[in-house]
Amino acid sequence: MKFRLNIPGMLVFILVILLWSITSASRIVSPFLLPSPATVLATGWETLCDGTLIHNALVSIRRILLGYALAVAVAVPLGLVFSVSSGLRKAFEPLLDFVRQIPPLAMMPLLILWLGIGEAQKIGVIVLACFFPIFLGVIGGIAQCDPKLIEVGRACDLNRFALIRRVVLPASLPSVVVGLRVALGFGWRAVVGAELVASSAGLGYMIVDAENLARTDIVLVGILVIGCLGMLADVGIRALIGRQAPWLTARTELRLA
Repeated sequence: MKFRLNIPGMLVFILVILLWSITSASRIVSPFLLPSPATVLATGWETLCDGTLIHNALVSIRRILLGYALAVAVAVPLGLVFSVSSGLRKAFEPLLDFVRQIPPLAMMPLLILWLGIGEAQKIGVIVLACFFPIFLGVIGGIAQCDPKLIEVGRACDLNRFALIRRVVLPASLPSVVVGLRVALGFGWRAVVGAELVASSAGLGYMIVDAENLARTDIVLVGILVIGCLGMLADVGIRALIGRQAPWLTARTELRLA
């Protein structure tokens, strides 16, 4: 995967920072409510040097990695099983649709009662947030697989397992990748929400603690760090997919050209 400098995207970021600076300097919005970029940068450097930012970021990253990995490990096999078994899908589809409509954060009180206020509860919220985008991505990708490809595989005397591994899964990869990327964004939202309640570490905890201390600059530092980490994670997934399935990246670029 080749790195390409996104000049228009960088210009948009620069424009947003410029407007932010002008708004803060002209006091259109109170500097207490919207500190200047220079103030936020100085606060970020201060929290970085004293270790507060690194500690909280690492705690949130660890929770995301665990919850996301568990969601992938459960959602991908289940999506595959439900796709090849129409009877199982018809039996459980109403229940899954019901659970899918419930926001993961709405389950937090119940998870606290079941799992306590430790790491298990927070990771459980992340798993719930990440599960359905991945699960639906797998099911949707397999459903969109071209029947002609399956016929070719059968003509080549592939058994059912080989047909799934060599034909169905590669054909469903675009939808699976979308599900993985969407799930990662949902995971970051969930971890911050989980850390706002009954937590003593993490970026969400840092934000709510700064709110209680009326430190808007620290709140903005936490928000910006979450955005940067989320972008880096998304870039990492895209780079991994581009390395393992370069044909998929090339096809997407050709389609959008």
